[in-house]
Amino acid sequence: MSSSDVRTIANRLVQLFNANEQDTIIAELYGPEIVSVEAVAMPGKPAEIQGLQALAEKYAWWYGAFEVHGSRTEGPFMHGTDRFAVIYWMDVTNRETQEREQMKEVGIYTVSEGKIVREEFFYT
Repeated sequence: MSSSDVRTIANRLVQLFNANEQDTIIAELYGPEIVSVEAVAMPGKPAEIQGLQALAEKYAWWYGAFEVHGSRTEGPFMHGTDRFAVIYWMDVTNRETQEREQMKEVGIYTVSEGKIVREEFFYT
């Protein structure tokens, strides 16, 4: 896989995220054995999960737990021939506590055989 192919995937991820099309991201860009790693475990969830079903459940939980008022990305930032990073900014309200906060995180993605096979998130 060439670095231009990885750039195409990275640009598509940014485009779909900015269009609020998370389901399309999962269906189109992720490999079946995707590994998703959070900096810390979410309530009732491990920090690391594997597989498309687990990823879809994780994102469903997140969007159920938080109301998103706005979001944007910066990047992608390319690294070698198989990785890229994206900076995310989100303005969200925790539905349970009603606390509103602005979040910033970095997602680092690894691509293999035309699909994202690993994502890792780093928070401020």
